[in-house]
Amino acid sequence: MNIGILGFHAVVIHDEERAFMWRDGKFDRILGPGRHSFFDPRGCIKTERCRVVRGELSAERGLTLKNTHPEIFAEHFVIVQPAANEVAIVSLDGAPQHLAMPYTTRVFWKTLTRIEVETIDTEANMRIEPRHLAKLNVERSQVIVQEIIAKHETGMLFVDGDFVEELAPGRHAFWAINRKVQIVKRDMRPTPLEVTAQEILTKDRVGIRVTLTAFYKVVDAFKAITGTGDLENTLYRLIQFAIREAVATRTLDEILAARDTVDEEVRGYVTARVGNLGVDIAEIGVKDVILPGDVRELLNRVVEAERIAKANLIKRQEETAATRSLLNTARLMEDNPMLLRLKELEALEMLVEKVGNIDLHTGGGAAGLEALLKNLYRLGKTEAE
Repeated sequence: MNIGILGFHAVVIHDEERAFMWRDGKFDRILGPGRHSFFDPRGCIKTERCRVVRGELSAERGLTLKNTHPEIFAEHFVIVQPAANEVAIVSLDGAPQHLAMPYTTRVFWKTLTRIEVETIDTEANMRIEPRHLAKLNVERSQVIVQEIIAKHETGMLFVDGDFVEELAPGRHAFWAINRKVQIVKRDMRPTPLEVTAQEILTKDRVGIRVTLTAFYKVVDAFKAITGTGDLENTLYRLIQFAIREAVATRTLDEILAARDTVDEEVRGYVTARVGNLGVDIAEIGVKDVILPGDVRELLNRVVEAERIAKANLIKRQEETAATRSLLNTARLMEDNPMLLRLKELEALEMLVEKVGNIDLHTGGGAAGLEALLKNLYRLGKTEAE
């Protein structure tokens, strides 16, 4: 609070404050807490209060004060000026608060705050140490490159486009000051790749659509990263070329009858061309073969005809077997009259089961039912015959 009464300049400064005092535009002193009064009939005194707890002074004012009043500056301030390849971690009362960049000037009040400055040579130590990493806000920093490599991954470190080292699983962070730092991760697990349906003409000019599934695994991360700009897209195109070549040299019947052969040919084609990509093709298989509507209908008819022909063949075979069985039975009956009589009785039994009532007329002078049965069936030839 500035108070001017009867030619006096008065200012009240709180405990957490300090005040700059100028006389005729020239710095005079820094005022501490309390009430200060100065006789100033001409109004040439000016004061400016500042909060000093964890406070920062502008670089321009700090440099001016350092050059004009070095003793006062050293008593109240700490200046941080990292060199070309340096950064500085500024801690206030033990808590990291600021990261000073190269060629910058930061001035902090040390009157009521404990200031600690740790300068790091980023050229000699490109990798950020864990103790430093714990003090930094990595997400908000523009000069830190960080990646977490999982157990199933491999990381490749490139600096200014040159490969530096392979990174093991874990957390890695590097200073990106006066250099371009890039961490490229590559999944080392088997990965599926779906090749969607594409229209292909067979050798007999039938247009079909083929869908494949492939499984690949990165075995050399460096080759996988440097061998192509887009590994998955490169594999996708190679598989497309391979299936086109395999289908174009075969008829539709050959493709449908030998899908395993097509799979092996496609796998061999792709494997021979991915040696410089650092991948291993574990498996490639034709998932679907989609036929045109008219061809599909024609094949359905062929399949149906084959089923009918097979059913007829089975029926004829059964009829032949039944006829052969009857022939064998007839031969047995011819050689064994008693067997013939048994078959006759079986036939009579079956006939009687289907008849409700039987009216038996033996005629006059007949010997009854017994005579009827004897005259109805005869075994062998009679004496008269």
